[in-house]
Amino acid sequence: MSTTDKQAAPDYPTLAAQIKHVSLLDKIRLKKQLQRLFRDKNKVVDLCKITAWQQQLARAQTILQKRREYQPDIHYPPELPVSARIERIKTAFIKHPVIIVAGHTGSGKTTQLPKMCLQAGRGIGGQIAHTQPRRIAARSVAARIAQELGEEVGNTVACKVRFHHQGSPHSRVKLLTDGILLAEIQTDPNLWQYDTIIVDEAHERSLNIDFLLGYLKKLLRKRRDLKVIITSATINTEQFSRFFDNAPIIEVSGKTWPVEILYRQYPDPDNDNEIADTTQAIVQAARELYRDHPAGDILVFLSGEKEIREAHKALKAASLRHTEIIPLYARLSAQEQARIFAPHTGRRIILATNIAETSLTVPGIRYVIDSGYAKISRYSVRSKIQHL
Repeated sequence: MSTTDKQAAPDYPTLAAQIKHVSLLDKIRLKKQLQRLFRDKNKVVDLCKITAWQQQLARAQTILQKRREYQPDIHYPPELPVSARIERIKTAFIKHPVIIVAGHTGSGKTTQLPKMCLQAGRGIGGQIAHTQPRRIAARSVAARIAQELGEEVGNTVACKVRFHHQGSPHSRVKLLTDGILLAEIQTDPNLWQYDTIIVDEAHERSLNIDFLLGYLKKLLRKRRDLKVIITSATINTEQFSRFFDNAPIIEVSGKTWPVEILYRQYPDPDNDNEIADTTQAIVQAARELYRDHPAGDILVFLSGEKEIREAHKALKAASLRHTEIIPLYARLSAQEQARIFAPHTGRRIILATNIAETSLTVPGIRYVIDSGYAKISRYSVRSKIQHL
């Protein structure tokens, strides 16, 4: 490089002063790159590398500008209980680094909290991470929020689960599983790509969630700009609050309605073939609902994929009129899982594991048939493995 080129090269302070109006993650990345360029003071700085760095800076500034300029049309369905707590949640969110939002399934907290964060100006310097325990929940919530914003998934709302990522650098809300967020910590320990983190379904207290909550508490000491929202059913909210230095708890539980519970005995309690007995009892319960209650979809809780397949086969053979039977479990493709949210005519019977109880709100359900069985994870001391 000639002496003229060397003199024309801008110095480090001049370039460092340009690192503004970019996202938090880009700010850290560009600063590290610039430090590497000027690491050796006795070496002539390559103008080509500086030009490439300035191009990256310009792209980062463009991304931030697009995030700042775009303001989606946000509205809150008045029928959701969380809509009555909007101002209180926003006030607490602005004043405190951590808030706990408690409410039963169906209160609207999962779909409306990211919109409140957007309206409060979050998701610009960094994205809003919204974690879900399961992939199907992350995909369905992303689709629902995008629909309420009048968009498709991949624009303002992104979704990242195992083997699937739909989004862009301009996305402001990102739905992802707890495991994916933990994996991102390996390459981004301070989570600079996010300015807000929503940990949903924290009451499940899985290993991923517990580890994530502990890590966030430690991270909040370093990152004063970070905001954290913990959502939970009304169980253990005081415990979460104490863990995060008495973070405020906001209740969003809505109205409840009386539920009629009917018990039916299995045809042969002494039979060793539990799956066959369960399947037969489900078919009988479905026939009873069709006879006495002609309208409304039915949700059937089963313990696993094998039980769902057996029940699906038996209900098909029962030839229930004007009925669509839909299985729902983790190994199904995203398209097959999304069928439960598609509009339909006639009646539906949805055969699901407990995912429909803990992670999803299935629309249109009037009746529930509970098989009485559920798979529970247990640790075997003898074999030293975790099993169902």
